[in-house]
Amino acid sequence: MQKCYLCHGPDPSSREAGLRLDLKEGATMRLESGKTAIVPAAVHQSALIDRITSDDPEVVMPPPSLKQDLSDYEVALIKKWIEEGAEYEPHWAFMPPETNKKVGKGDFSEQIDALINEKIDEKGLEISGKADKYQLIRRLSFVLTGLPPDIERVKQFVVDERPEAYTALVDEYLNHPAFGEKWASHWMDVVRYAETKGHEFDYQIQGAWRFRDYLIRAFNQDVPYDQLLKEQLMGDILSPPRENPVSGENESSLGTMFFTMSEGTHSPVDIKKDEADRIDNMIDVVGKSFQGLTVACAKCHDHKFDPIPTADYYGLYGMLGSTRFSPLPVGNAQIKFNTVSKATELKRKIKSLMAKEWAVPTDVDSIPVRFVNIKTVPELAKTVDVIADFRGLNLQGWKADGLAFGASTALGEPIFSSTSKTLKALSPGFASSQQFGRGIWGALRSPDFTVDKNFIGVKARGKGASIRIVMENFQLISYPIYGGLDQKVNDEVWQNYTFDLSAWKGRKVYIEILPGSFVRHQYIQKEDAYIEAEYAISFDEVWQTPELNDSETKVSFSQAIKHWVNGESSAKEIAFLNEKITKGKLKKDFPSALALKMECDSLGRLVKDSVFIQGVTEGFGGESSIFIRGNHSDPSKEKVPRIFLSGIFESQQPYRGKGSGRQQMVEMMLASDNPLTSRVMVNRIWHHVFGKGLVETVDNFGLQGKLPTHPELLDYLALAFVQNSWSIKTMIKNMVLTQAFQRSTYEGSMAMDPDNLYLSRYSIRRLEAEGIRDAVLKAAGTLDRTMFGKPVPVHLTDFMQGRGRPGDSGPLDGNGRRSVYLEVRRNFLDRMMTAFDRPTPFTTFGKRDETNVPAQSLFLMNDPFIAEQANHMAIKLLNNRDLIKDEDKIIDAYLRAFARLPSADEMSKGLAFVNKTKIQLSSHAQTDKDLDVLAWKEYCHALFNMKSFIYLM
Repeated sequence: MQKCYLCHGPDPSSREAGLRLDLKEGATMRLESGKTAIVPAAVHQSALIDRITSDDPEVVMPPPSLKQDLSDYEVALIKKWIEEGAEYEPHWAFMPPETNKKVGKGDFSEQIDALINEKIDEKGLEISGKADKYQLIRRLSFVLTGLPPDIERVKQFVVDERPEAYTALVDEYLNHPAFGEKWASHWMDVVRYAETKGHEFDYQIQGAWRFRDYLIRAFNQDVPYDQLLKEQLMGDILSPPRENPVSGENESSLGTMFFTMSEGTHSPVDIKKDEADRIDNMIDVVGKSFQGLTVACAKCHDHKFDPIPTADYYGLYGMLGSTRFSPLPVGNAQIKFNTVSKATELKRKIKSLMAKEWAVPTDVDSIPVRFVNIKTVPELAKTVDVIADFRGLNLQGWKADGLAFGASTALGEPIFSSTSKTLKALSPGFASSQQFGRGIWGALRSPDFTVDKNFIGVKARGKGASIRIVMENFQLISYPIYGGLDQKVNDEVWQNYTFDLSAWKGRKVYIEILPGSFVRHQYIQKEDAYIEAEYAISFDEVWQTPELNDSETKVSFSQAIKHWVNGESSAKEIAFLNEKITKGKLKKDFPSALALKMECDSLGRLVKDSVFIQGVTEGFGGESSIFIRGNHSDPSKEKVPRIFLSGIFESQQPYRGKGSGRQQMVEMMLASDNPLTSRVMVNRIWHHVFGKGLVETVDNFGLQGKLPTHPELLDYLALAFVQNSWSIKTMIKNMVLTQAFQRSTYEGSMAMDPDNLYLSRYSIRRLEAEGIRDAVLKAAGTLDRTMFGKPVPVHLTDFMQGRGRPGDSGPLDGNGRRSVYLEVRRNFLDRMMTAFDRPTPFTTFGKRDETNVPAQSLFLMNDPFIAEQANHMAIKLLNNRDLIKDEDKIIDAYLRAFARLPSADEMSKGLAFVNKTKIQLSSHAQTDKDLDVLAWKEYCHALFNMKSFIYLM
């Protein structure tokens, strides 16, 4: 029925003849023609059968123009289904997995084999023999580590006759550091990993490589999959966060770079469309990555095949639109938090000590004072609006991320003289990023609001800081269009900073106040950076300072002191206390409090931030309109609630809280009645272990995806995954311990099952691009096993030109580093990776293309990198004093390249090749040593070009 749903499915906009076949009510209703498409248990009365079996091209369905012809098998299947009553059930992927009662006793891997063998028996297939040890260790090493096995380890394994030899090898590779590098690269395809934004200037994504390192550590540590899911979708609000046991770094916040891996446009003309494109990409990647669903297909209309209405798309849009991109500091988060907590406690003690020394005056316990009124601007009420006034105590509903701004303004902070060391005054109110010192990360952000005045003004001072007007969540603020929305603050005297928004009235914006600034879209914060702000206003013509109210109010001294100690002061109370300090009516000399103040300041110097990534943080929750036909400029009047796939998971309630709703989305993904999350991930793992998923369309479990070849096995794995605490390593281990994984690639009923759908043998598969390159380096003896760190710049050829081209090229050999550490620039992708099908990073690619094109052979034959590595390998062979004879060198070369010994025929041909090559190149070498290098280089180069080098045979 999948081929029918395009015209007769969930989407009413494309539904033909009023016939809906995905629901029983629609399929069995009487049509305007008087006919009924499906009459349960009555094939001959079902008009559908007449249409799908017709020979008339004007009548037959699906129409020939769609090129979706039904096979004889599919027609027979539909007839049988109708005969049996045309029972409707939800799509298999949306139904909970069932425990297979046929599975008998035995360990995990044996039960996997039992389910595979049951299907093999059902199909009448023959099982191939077991792979030989050379074949097996190479396969296992590449699947688990992405590298060929060490020569000595091959020799050990081949002669190891212990029953547990293979299991020990599995454990060894699972615990090898290279495991994380290999399996992180799989997930990097899923999250469209890149280190630059692409488009015009290919700006860098700040700290992207730290996300790659985060993934490598996570896979090596076997962090449970449910934890990884939480970290990547809501790591910024995860409590408690997962911390790096060595560095103390907040690993969970690093996970949020999942969202920042999208492309980014420089100065888009239509900034709302840019936001819609960015959020659409995030929805697409979230849906495919974790649920195996093409949710983004519901952007313009209800999904044509899956139960995903357009309202669900915009429910997710509201969640992700309420999430803000933000610089996030890197470092020991716990130490910083503990230090700031200690400083906060010292501040409280300072106030308590001072309050005890201040006696109640003998005169009246009140005095008239002037106080701040943040509600009105009497003279220009119609032309000036106060967005926020920080001269009081609170932050006016703005969100303070990080540690710098604290939970309130600086109102009432004691100020001591640097010369006399006595109290000068209590600080007036203003938002300050130096509550605990300078150089500490923080961001103060307003709620979203709509621009309705010509100008926005912020009164501020600071050093190395900035104020940004973020419009429609657009981050790459720069000239020629939007540069004026990012103003640097580098004056320690109060100044009025004015933003002209007259051209953008009606746009959604928020104000962002930062102690650092963006330089070419990289957030920089120096150790003495800070920013302070008094208020923010919007106005049409003339700047107007929010005025002080002229009315007089009685203030109790004892009440003022109590409120001050408790952090509850009003501006008028601080003004009252300052007047007494100025008139000398209150003690100013506090040696003990000053000592605590100095201790507090010294603590602040321990928590400076200088290294940042681009992650996400919570914004202010809000709903989205539906864009009619996906047109962002034509929004519906009504807004849809934030909700996660209500068409599939019907039991949930819309989220209307202050946050984005990402936490509720994650809860739905990990709910016990969500059948997709575990199924999708175990299928991804199976795909990488066996070369093809049980569901071949690994990113699409919807109605347009392929049906599982082994549904019972998929269910068993999904249930076992959760029962084993979402352990990825446990799942992989039991897959590679199966007989199915250890089978030879030959025999196994090739004629009856050419695509090896039922796993009677192990499928021949080509190595990924990274595996080929890393294998070349390993064989040549030039592989640098250094882990982690900044990427190696991409090697640029003369043909790689265009905007954003780096000034300097990286080395030809990538410094010998593994391919996972090579820079991924969207506008300048590595030529070898591209030739061998590493996907372009714009959306989820859980399954890579596997092409066989001339460019690949030409690369292996002609690229200078391959030739250079062949030369290194030749020198290794010639310099090895244990390899005395040419036969010894050929054996070593085969072990390096193929992890096996050469056959007699291969030995004979190899010797002949080397000798013939020496004769041909004799005129090109001045010495016998040079001639040996040239000849053996050609031989090694030939090995790199053999099919068995780039394939798992």
